Amino acid sequence: MEDNVQHGEKPYKCEICLSEFTQKSNLKTHMRIHTGEKPYKCDVCMSTFTQKCSLKSHMRIHTGEKPFKCEYCVSEFTQKSSLISHMRTHTGERPYKCDFCTAEFKGQSNLRSHMRLHTGEKPYKCDICMSEFTEKSHLRCHMRIHTGERPYQCDKCTSKFTVKVHLESHMRIHTGEKPYKCDVCMSAFARRESLRSHMRIHTGERPYKCDVCMSEFTEKGSLKSHMRIHTGEKPYKCDICMSGFTQKSSLMTHMKVHTGEKPYKCDVCMAGFTQKGRLKSHMRIHTGEKPYKCDVCMSAFTELRTLISHMGMHTGERPVLS
Repeated sequence: MEDNVQHGEKPYKCEICLSEFTQKSNLKTHMRIHTGEKPYKCDVCMSTFTQKCSLKSHMRIHTGEKPFKCEYCVSEFTQKSSLISHMRTHTGERPYKCDFCTAEFKGQSNLRSHMRLHTGEKPYKCDICMSEFTEKSHLRCHMRIHTGERPYQCDKCTSKFTVKVHLESHMRIHTGEKPYKCDVCMSAFARRESLRSHMRIHTGERPYKCDVCMSEFTEKGSLKSHMRIHTGEKPYKCDICMSGFTQKSSLMTHMKVHTGEKPYKCDVCMAGFTQKGRLKSHMRIHTGEKPYKCDVCMSAFTELRTLISHMGMHTGERPVLS
């Protein structure tokens, strides 16, 4: 056996995939990949493994033992391979290189995941809806849609989330942190997605198009909401009068009719309004502003609906105002 190792001989061959080994025991262990045999079982959580050493390493999850320590920082690890990968954080070494692009990685598993961007491979499948994913962790997060599990809870309010990054993003509501800044106008945002969407104001990009009327939108959510105009769908229902609305914000505004809430107050006469737009329109009574002008007779009005009604005098039409 030692001679095989010394001379580089690999006399033990797998008949299925033709892999070669220096020792018979290594071939025996390898065959479990093909047979699916996992003879080593964890007594705590019933997880099974193909090798005894894998079980031993796994047990450290339950015992909390972390025997592999970093000599540069206080990090500790359950596996030696994890320590080796961690050390590259200090050394900057990235030995795993992509053959298709210039990307380099600290760990082989990181390279393996990255390669799926090029190959399009999605080996992790959802048994319920058949969605496919490039990484096991993405499938695990996806499954929470079906199970309803929301393990990440905000300690400031009752909000719960399926993914840790969503909780971290949510926490900025409480902290007020806005780490994502626009280079053009210096607006700041709590979420990267919000910044990306905001940038389209500057670029003019509207990537989401309506197939029915060709309207274009900066956000996918805006297109989805717009489509309800065509479908007539009104998913947001009032529990009191059963009125239906295309948008959640419209329902929230409507609810103030029932509650009597008027959160928008005029600083001049203290009049209250259910909507911010109504307050803005009301303020023109005090400022004298009349932004809506008739192109025919140059009359000016404080509200658009008044201008539309006025235009009927010139056209002879009687517009229906909602």
